[in-house]
Amino acid sequence: MPNTPERPRRVRVLREGPLLVEGPVEVVGEDGVPRVSRRFVVAVCTCRRTRTPPWCDTSHRRRAKPDGPS
Repeated sequence: MPNTPERPRRVRVLREGPLLVEGPVEVVGEDGVPRVSRRFVVAVCTCRRTRTPPWCDTSHRRRAKPDGPS
């Protein structure tokens, strides 16, 4: 459903995760450069671990360390 004055854009805040924003969106970074995504929902990184700023690449997830030899 498109963003309209009657229906504002929805942003979901996830604990220990990204901000999910109904798209399309334009995000302006600290460097002033706008980055555009035309997807219907985008994940904006809040942990600053992503390799693809400002978009989330799931770097916030804890990785399980493999067990040593048994």
